[in-house]
Amino acid sequence: MRGLSQYLVCVYDDACCIRISHYRSSHAYQSSLPPLISSQAPTMAMAATATAAAGAVAAFTSGRRISTSHPSSLSSPFLPRAAGAIVARRRATAPTAAVLVRAQAAGAKKSVLIVNTNSGGHAVIGFYFAKALLAAGHSVTVLTVGEEGSDKMKKPPFSRFSELTSAGASTVWGDPADVGAAVGGASFDVVLDNNGKDLDAVKPVADWAKSAGVGQFLFISSAGIYTLTDQPPHVEGDAVKESAGHVGVEKYIAAEFGSWASFRPQYMIGSGNNKDCEEWFFDRIVRKRPVPIPGSGMQLTNISHARDLGSMLTLAVENPDAAAGKIFNCVSDRAVTLDGLAKMCAAAAGTTAEIVHYDPAAAGVDAKKAFPFRNMHFYAEPRAAKEVLGWTSSTNLPEDLKERFAEYASSGRGEKAMTFDLDDKILSAVGAAPVSVAA
Repeated sequence: MRGLSQYLVCVYDDACCIRISHYRSSHAYQSSLPPLISSQAPTMAMAATATAAAGAVAAFTSGRRISTSHPSSLSSPFLPRAAGAIVARRRATAPTAAVLVRAQAAGAKKSVLIVNTNSGGHAVIGFYFAKALLAAGHSVTVLTVGEEGSDKMKKPPFSRFSELTSAGASTVWGDPADVGAAVGGASFDVVLDNNGKDLDAVKPVADWAKSAGVGQFLFISSAGIYTLTDQPPHVEGDAVKESAGHVGVEKYIAAEFGSWASFRPQYMIGSGNNKDCEEWFFDRIVRKRPVPIPGSGMQLTNISHARDLGSMLTLAVENPDAAAGKIFNCVSDRAVTLDGLAKMCAAAAGTTAEIVHYDPAAAGVDAKKAFPFRNMHFYAEPRAAKEVLGWTSSTNLPEDLKERFAEYASSGRGEKAMTFDLDDKILSAVGAAPVSVAA
């Protein structure tokens, strides 16, 4: 077994951790190897793993669609225990000290760290993920960026963190660049980064997780990284924008972790969400104003209840082998048109909507500022989650919008004074302006 001085051998021990040691000679290798592994197993595992890794990297960088089935390279008749042996090339700069990596086994209760953003639409993902994990009996710590006493924490979902702590979760605040200090030296089986959008932000978390022996690293990416396609919907493996920060993160964690997965969400709704999407429609509908929608209104998009994202992530935690090395579109399994969304919002409010279509260029407005959704087909499909994790969507947009309208109504937002300058400009341009703003 010559040449093994350049490799690490990872073997599950009786404490359910992976013991990683490197061997300087074939004699040391054979005399030190536990009896649970045949002397042929490391070579075969190494070859299979190298072949699979080369194929995965080629597929990842080319953007072609790849199979979502889990590779069998980590299973072997030579490895009678659950995870077996893994052989990986030792980096030239790798330390010689042994590293403990927490084992990942399906069905085991895990300790999970959620690094959660303190702003934007993604904050609710961490909230619902924590709720799903706690309901399944896992241990949860939520590290939120910033300070507990900041004004941002007065808004949902942060203002509802008592729902998590009362169920047994721990909540801490701090800087993800120094995550070790923020969590006080606690150890975790799984880390989810639901904060960073580029490698500068995520790398400190990923590097800490690797050095701390975290067994599984998950990342919230974005379906917005897909390039335009003539064949919607977007599916896992479609070409992405190589310049996107999320792509850089996905490539980095793919190179650094044996067990990793990336999740690409789109638009979300759900109690506790603090980003205006459906509220934009409610603001106009309750005031009996026309709802200006760019284009034909037949553009397809995808809106998922945040509980669906939480359930998908939880399945990945509970099935780490199946999820390892996968990209998941973290979306519901039905599209909705922009006109359809306006009609559903009106129905949730118990009324109807007056929809006005317009050409942004002709109206002299920027659609990105005048409308909360993309003026194009923007629709992904959750094929990998269904095939690999056995996940099913629970999003029911007409019913879920009723929940959101009830919260909207109770907030008093519908009675607050608002201006609609861009709307009025659009409506004037198409000759459908309310009397109060008609020239």
